[in-house]
Amino acid sequence: MSSAPPAPGPASPPARRLPPAGVLRLGRPSEIWFKPALSVVAAIAPPALTLVALGRLDLVMYAMAGALCALYAHNRPYAARAGVLVGVVLGMLGGLAVALVAASLTRSATVLVTVGALLAAAQKVLCDATRVGPPGNVVLTFVSSASLFAPQALAQVPGHLALAAATGAWAWLVCMAPALVRPHGPERRATAAALKAAAAYADTGDTGEGHARVRAGGYAAVQAAWQSLLSTSAPSRTRRALQRLVVRAEVALAAPTEADADRLRGWAGALRGRGPVPEAGLPDAAADELLGVDAARTLRARLGPLTPLAVRTALGCALAGHASLALGVGRPYWALVTAASLYQANLSLTWSRAVQRVVGNVVGVLVFLAVVPLAHLGPWALVLCCLAFSFGAEALISRNYWLGSVCVTPMALLITEFAGYQEPGTLMRERVVDTVIGALVGFAAAVAVTNRRAGDRVERALTAADRAREHAARLLAEPHPGPAVLEPARRGLAVALADLRTTADAAAGEWWQRAVPQERVVLAEQSGHRTLAATARRQGLLPDRDPATETEDARP
Repeated sequence: MSSAPPAPGPASPPARRLPPAGVLRLGRPSEIWFKPALSVVAAIAPPALTLVALGRLDLVMYAMAGALCALYAHNRPYAARAGVLVGVVLGMLGGLAVALVAASLTRSATVLVTVGALLAAAQKVLCDATRVGPPGNVVLTFVSSASLFAPQALAQVPGHLALAAATGAWAWLVCMAPALVRPHGPERRATAAALKAAAAYADTGDTGEGHARVRAGGYAAVQAAWQSLLSTSAPSRTRRALQRLVVRAEVALAAPTEADADRLRGWAGALRGRGPVPEAGLPDAAADELLGVDAARTLRARLGPLTPLAVRTALGCALAGHASLALGVGRPYWALVTAASLYQANLSLTWSRAVQRVVGNVVGVLVFLAVVPLAHLGPWALVLCCLAFSFGAEALISRNYWLGSVCVTPMALLITEFAGYQEPGTLMRERVVDTVIGALVGFAAAVAVTNRRAGDRVERALTAADRAREHAARLLAEPHPGPAVLEPARRGLAVALADLRTTADAAAGEWWQRAVPQERVVLAEQSGHRTLAATARRQGLLPDRDPATETEDARP
């Protein structure tokens, strides 16, 4: 039996303070930062440089629209990645088509800002609902919003869309090409991340400061691994071996004091490269059936609180764009995109993103000032600078959003010069003003549009976790429960506990609501994890113990 978790504290008050500390702190880079960074350069460079050679620098913006789809889905298995990228390309083309048609039919900035705000809200909802992953809706909104204010004739729209579609198809090929070399690379990385996260939790011994945070990170990594492995139903010996390793990571999270952290890390290390997947050594029943994994497939499809986010996005983007127009700034879409980039799962995260956006853009403007003499040497230099900044943005953004913005900002400023030379001082001033307007107005809209149902979702998550624990406990009380019922119960309880922690964390960052029942959440997690350990032991995934103690562990 694992050591008892610390006693829960009192219920947390509503999170109403803006946390200044840690917003700009740099983290570790993503393990696959180089994949989107190299992919976006490989997707943009051939079409962009070809257009420069043909003397059509003005078309590079439309070529980049499709090429930027290469930023998506690098954490997905290739079979699933193919479909996700098709959806991203179609979504990009849909937003671009609406923007170009609107730009060709009207010159009213008020109408164009309104169209851009509605597009931004739709893109936010679709990306969150489909869980497309980073960079989410921001790139789609950037492309459609910028296109709204590009001079356009209706007869030009089909040609511009065809160019974007062609570069989108090229981006698809770039992102799928690594499958020829390492066909199970994404699944192996996701499984290795789950094993390392479980080992980190095992090192805490289920005690000490921050152990709950490490445990939550471990379950998030395990669920991400299941999502990766279950995103395609194609049978594979490699995928089956990876599933067994994820089960081992999940069991280590349930009973950290009985886990071998070094062995978990050894398995994770063995997943690098293209060598054979190590055998996890599960009991025959678990190894042959891996029953219950469909529970993760169903529960992970739950939709988040999309309505408040959609309203915040539409209102914030519209107000930001109109405020920019009222102040006479020449590019209101910059304020619109800034507002669209802010909205996260809760208000505290939205505040953090607002600070990061402003800091990154201001520093990025200074970087633009430093490189603009080089970029003005000619079209080739201009495009090469954009390629360098696109690589830098993806290389840095996983460490902190503001650091990536330091490269995104000069790239966005340089893109405006594809249509013709722009005076640097004016560009820099408008970018800073629009950034501040977008951040202030966008955050004000987030404060105004409250998410009052966050507390209700916590209650529902608590109920689901309690029911999953009670179901597992009833099965443990039976004399001979078989793997056909125990494995689905264990997996369902693990997913319910992960969902509870995610929901509670999201609700804790919202304003103007009742306090999150933190004590009940902690108690539910404590009893749930004890039941998980008891269930894993009954399945033979942990050493046997006294049946009386096992039954006691399963109780709340």
